[in-house]
Amino acid sequence: MGKLFKYLKTYWKMAFVILLVLLVQVYCDLSLPSYTSDIVNVGIQQAGVDDKIPEAISEEEMEKVLLFVQADDRQTVLDAYEKDENTYNQTAYVLKKNIQDNEEKTEELEEILSVPMMMTAGFEQGSDTTAKIEEQLRANIPAEMLPKDATVFDILKMLPQEQLSQMTDKMKDQMDDMPDTIIEQAGISYIKTAYEDLGMDMNQIQFHYLFVTGGKMLALALLGMLASVLVGLLASRVGASTGRDLRGKVFRKVVGFSNNEFDQFSTASLITRSTNDIQQIQMLIVMLLRIVLYAPLIAIGGIYKVFQTNVSMSWIIALAAILIVLVVSVLFIVAMPKFKIMQQLVDKLNLVTREILTGLSVIRAFSTEKHEEERFDKANRDLTKTNLFVNRAMTFMMPVMMVVMNAISVLIVWTGAHGINEGQMQVGDMMAFIQYTMQIIMGFLMLCMISVMLPRAAVAAERVDEVLTSKTIIKDPEQPKHLPKKTEGVLKFNHVSFKYPGADEDVLEDIDFTAHPGQTTAIIGSTGSGKSTLVNLIPRFYDVTEGSITLDGIDIREITQQELRSKLGYVPQKGVLFSGTIGSNIMFGNPDGNEQDMEEAAKIAQATEFIDTKSKKYDSTISQGGGNVSGGQKQRLSIARAIAKHPKLFIFDDSFSALDYKTDVALRKALKEKTSDSTVLIVAQRISTILHAEQIIVLDDGKIAGVGTHQELLKNCEVYQQIAASQLSEAELKAGLEENGKGGEQ
Repeated sequence: MGKLFKYLKTYWKMAFVILLVLLVQVYCDLSLPSYTSDIVNVGIQQAGVDDKIPEAISEEEMEKVLLFVQADDRQTVLDAYEKDENTYNQTAYVLKKNIQDNEEKTEELEEILSVPMMMTAGFEQGSDTTAKIEEQLRANIPAEMLPKDATVFDILKMLPQEQLSQMTDKMKDQMDDMPDTIIEQAGISYIKTAYEDLGMDMNQIQFHYLFVTGGKMLALALLGMLASVLVGLLASRVGASTGRDLRGKVFRKVVGFSNNEFDQFSTASLITRSTNDIQQIQMLIVMLLRIVLYAPLIAIGGIYKVFQTNVSMSWIIALAAILIVLVVSVLFIVAMPKFKIMQQLVDKLNLVTREILTGLSVIRAFSTEKHEEERFDKANRDLTKTNLFVNRAMTFMMPVMMVVMNAISVLIVWTGAHGINEGQMQVGDMMAFIQYTMQIIMGFLMLCMISVMLPRAAVAAERVDEVLTSKTIIKDPEQPKHLPKKTEGVLKFNHVSFKYPGADEDVLEDIDFTAHPGQTTAIIGSTGSGKSTLVNLIPRFYDVTEGSITLDGIDIREITQQELRSKLGYVPQKGVLFSGTIGSNIMFGNPDGNEQDMEEAAKIAQATEFIDTKSKKYDSTISQGGGNVSGGQKQRLSIARAIAKHPKLFIFDDSFSALDYKTDVALRKALKEKTSDSTVLIVAQRISTILHAEQIIVLDDGKIAGVGTHQELLKNCEVYQQIAASQLSEAELKAGLEENGKGGEQ
């Protein structure tokens, strides 16, 4: 996880912007259930009346309400209102503007008037409780004292203030056991009646409330949608940019690898790490920014809102969280080990695929297609089985989670219905509670989904980090030396020994020779004698373990790799071409060269004979890996590429093996003229290729068995004699010895 955040460091500013936008989205998402509750509770059930105290009330109704207000509070109520004789169909008391805007004062009035309004409504509507009180009051007052049309309020006015206060307190005590919602609803019901009494259009009030609240919901939904889209866009950009940067870093790191690092990481594994693994990291980063930041915010916000809505059902959320954690824990125990295996199986499939496609001609030649198909099928089947197992586990989780969510919804409805029946909550509150609970559960669910993805991405991040943090053995010096501006090209091996990292024995031992400009130094020996290893030390594909290699007297380890390799023209044992054209491949090492350089290099390499037969000449297409040219043509183009660079030191690692004798002779003759002031090293299997070399070095089991010309080695070197005997006719051997004898007599 730490490595994932390390990759995100570069884009912390963008991540902060995403967090801010997410806060907007969370605010919108958490506000919508509250508005839904208001639509149901206020807009539908309360006909749009949301006032806790009446903003306007008729003079007659005010007198009724004040009957139940304590004497000390009556003046407070009257001071909050002012008389209005013009606006309504009768004289009314209107709440002062400064009181409407004063929340503290409004709450004080609500506390004073809530019970009196409920009692007034009860007496007006004739509830069971108030009917009994009215009956008792009429029984206690002589009939002759009551007018025929006297109402209960007329009787109450006749009571002494002390008796009226006692009755009010007694009713207040009875109401203390009632849920707040019942008292609140009774008060709002009275306010609706008071507004109707003043002739207010209740339909218009309801429509206005629904229209305004619905408009706010639409605006919030639109803002939330825009925030969600913006978060998705920004997160995708950060994820794509991180993936791009990682691929660039991995590529630059791999390009700087020595052969030792390539031995450590297989090509198939490096391809997987550069593509599939980075893709996993990229996907998780997008999810981290979109979900991991969002989920806790929505869950915490939902919990806060739930406690504001109805605390009595909060246990349901705890139950849901426990069930989700149990489901995810089971999933982790079952599926986690498979995630760690997944990437290794992808590596395996890539390796098998690459091997089969690379060696397709050999497979066909030996008729082993069936075996290779079975090998590929096994690797493919292993990966498919693991993928299916993981996907089935994930598929199993979703319906289980849906069952949990639906069961929780049913539980909330069942519990909430009892609460509504007992007057403890309203329908809108229950609907809001369901929505908040679903948001909280979805927050947990999203985190669990990410936690399922996390192991695979963590494995991928670890594998990518292995490449990025791997130590390259071949390094440039901190204070490099520089070759002379006019490089001569004198190459000297000073008692060089070399062994591969981790090996116990030397591959090369005490190699000591000097290669001079204008001369050809050939290296020959049996298979496995260390020829290619020796020339690989010159470009620093490996570094010597003992001794030193100098170029113009400077140790090549004290020169930067770029400066060293700029002086070399290297032709590998296996010719490698790149997709492009013939011209682009020839000028690969000298992009600033002109057309004359290109044609001259092709002519020396004897490549013009097949280039001229093509319709587009040097603009002819070369497919990936040079698959549309023959082995000999590929080799000649590789040689031409080295020649076009105009290096001071040519290295030919068995680069003439695919050429016929005639082409070989013509090429070496043209090359001799071109390299008259350059140092030439040729690794060869055929003696015919190096007959005329000024210096031939014979390797045997990593050691120098002999140094000299062809004639000298025929006379003095047993290993060379054995090689010559296996390749040359008796006449050629005799001619070589005779020429050697003449040279001795002279």
